Amino acid sequence: MVTHLYLGVILVAVFAATVANADINVVCAKDSVKITWRITAELVPHAARLFLGNCMASRLNILPNGEGEAQFNYKFVDCKFRKLMKGKRLLFQNELTFRPQAKPKPASFVYPIECVYKRPEGWVPPFLNPGSGLSEGRGGLVFHMALLDEQLTGIAKTNVIPLGSFMPIWAAVEQKSHQPLLLLIEECLATTTPELQPNSQVYPIITNKGCLVESMVGNSVFLPRYHSSALILYLQSFKFGLGQEVYIHCKLVAWDPQVLDESKKACQYVKQDMRWELLDDPSQSSICSCCDSTCRSRSRRGVDPESQGFSYNSVLGPLIIVDPSDSNADSMSKSPS
Repeated sequence: MVTHLYLGVILVAVFAATVANADINVVCAKDSVKITWRITAELVPHAARLFLGNCMASRLNILPNGEGEAQFNYKFVDCKFRKLMKGKRLLFQNELTFRPQAKPKPASFVYPIECVYKRPEGWVPPFLNPGSGLSEGRGGLVFHMALLDEQLTGIAKTNVIPLGSFMPIWAAVEQKSHQPLLLLIEECLATTTPELQPNSQVYPIITNKGCLVESMVGNSVFLPRYHSSALILYLQSFKFGLGQEVYIHCKLVAWDPQVLDESKKACQYVKQDMRWELLDDPSQSSICSCCDSTCRSRSRRGVDPESQGFSYNSVLGPLIIVDPSDSNADSMSKSPS
């Protein structure tokens, strides 16, 4: 045991001298990565302790001067790569590590790996799950609403939300054979009941035909769209219904993207500029000025509003917002529907 620890200390000391000059080359391909990590002669006998995520080096080349090149050639589906979506970018992240000793001992060296790609046109996340808030709407359209995980890569595995953290709420419509449609959230209210009742206590989130009023009091925002038929509401959790079951009731609208007006829009408040901004075209943010008063429909003569879109009322929940200082917070967990 003493010898093992002593060896670990020696390896850590030897490796620390090379960290500052780590020679690592990263090449990001379409669906994979190629990494060449040049190591000192002292580390060559211990190359089996070099890892990309949970993968060992694919190959080790010994150079004439005794140094080595550890090569990692792996696809992003391997080695526990993390896939993230940020606006119009797709990111794949991992870490190169040197572990002189086995887990749970910490790595003595960590080097972040990230490959960034432009999101493919029309790309839709792989979490279009019929079990996640599926709703059948009018005209054969299928609406979805679900709570996402923190990385925005899949359906959340818990419905327990720490107070002040964010709840990414994803809404989308399957267009099928329809012309391209724009998904809007016309209204969202939080309640403590799965059905809206006349005496239900409500907490307004989106009102006034698409105004994210919660962005005025908290840090909630609409995230940049990855597709016109979907929208992610990045909602900061609130004190309403704290510790109780909370349900989010939203009216989803699939609309003609060419016909935005006061009644069909997605507006959020930009605090630093003290103004409302239109998500889909900031140059038309004047449409959002009515968010401070009353937004009215502006029907065009001879045009049937119902011919330009369809709507559906969807409910997400139960969600349980908890105070992290509450000792009972960890005992409550269900899957959001």
